[in-house]
Amino acid sequence: MRINHRLSFIYREYPRQFWLMFIGMLISTVGSSMIWPFLLIFLSENLDVPLTIAASLMTLNSLAGLIASFWAGPVIDRLGRKWIMVVSLLLNGVSYFFLGSAANIPAFVILMTLNGIAQPLYRIGGDAMLADMLPPEKRIDGYALLRLSNNVGVAIGPAIGGFLAATSYNLAFSGAAIGMAIYALLLAIFAIETLPKLEIIQQVKQKSSKDFGGYLTILKDQPFIRFSISYTMVIVVASLVWVLLPVYAKQNFNIPESQYGWIATTNAMMVVLFQVLVTKRTKYYQPLSVMAMGAFFYALAVLSVSAGNGFWGFWISMVILTIGELIIVPTASTYAANLAPADMRGRYMSIFGLSWRVALGIGPILGGFLNDSLGPKAIWYGGVVIGLASAIFFTQLQSQYREKNQSVTNNPYVD
Repeated sequence: MRINHRLSFIYREYPRQFWLMFIGMLISTVGSSMIWPFLLIFLSENLDVPLTIAASLMTLNSLAGLIASFWAGPVIDRLGRKWIMVVSLLLNGVSYFFLGSAANIPAFVILMTLNGIAQPLYRIGGDAMLADMLPPEKRIDGYALLRLSNNVGVAIGPAIGGFLAATSYNLAFSGAAIGMAIYALLLAIFAIETLPKLEIIQQVKQKSSKDFGGYLTILKDQPFIRFSISYTMVIVVASLVWVLLPVYAKQNFNIPESQYGWIATTNAMMVVLFQVLVTKRTKYYQPLSVMAMGAFFYALAVLSVSAGNGFWGFWISMVILTIGELIIVPTASTYAANLAPADMRGRYMSIFGLSWRVALGIGPILGGFLNDSLGPKAIWYGGVVIGLASAIFFTQLQSQYREKNQSVTNNPYVD
């Protein structure tokens, strides 16, 4: 009875549309996570090219997302969140469906570009929609709950996708497309627009006409830009693990997709079991200090990969990485959302979302270059350097804020 009462209390704390996003993310993530841990394996094997060339398609994907993110911010602030999110999901579904039958480099270039354009649109719209719906003090818990939903999907998807990929990648790609389409339909039918009121939209139009869509204003916000650069470095480290570790494990230690899928599932299960508990503790500490600690765990994780030589070694590396992820990701999302003025929320979240696109553009091709030039373990030594540098940058930012004796009203957890 106590568990039922607690679940009922949590349900009533958030609007119904939040739970629509929670359920939809679960469905779509089950589909997409059947593919993404094995995408680089699929590209390198289908094209029969060196790792650097296969990874360059991932970089192209990220470059397309980078461009789309700049365009998406002002559009989301003017036209709304809902339909941009729907279009994003549908385009993602289309790209996944046709990727399964792509057979040459031009086809992969077109489809990876389409996928890159579509992916950040949902993330930016969804982050802005959640910030619209929840007051500042509830946002960190809201982001943590959505991560829990996402990772329930990730717990299920790679385990299924690993077995499907060993039989037929077409089945895995079709499953991803179906998951995206179902969530798009749920949003189109049941979601309502959360864009702020008309007077805020007029402010957006005035700012957009003055300084390149409002982005010059954001670039002058030095605390936000420095935070974004530091966070991007963390995600570069994560991209090495998520994109290159499956290939590294298969090519050097003969770990097949069907077995590796359980490593990705471990990450998701840890988030499902521990994210809310970890967030309830970390939200009482200074966010930049929390993020510095998270970045340190990322560096430790990739260092442990260099020492691993089999399934359980890489499994331990994923456990360490996930500890860092539990600490840093909801904290960073909340920090970015609370720094953003209401009339520029879409564009601030657009810049924040670039951290993922830039990192996914840099990480795989950097790792591929280190692998092809210096050897497989060089990937992970490079990751250690980047992760430690990020932890140092976050620590420096926190020291600067402490020296300025920020008041509570300037705390980025409070509007």
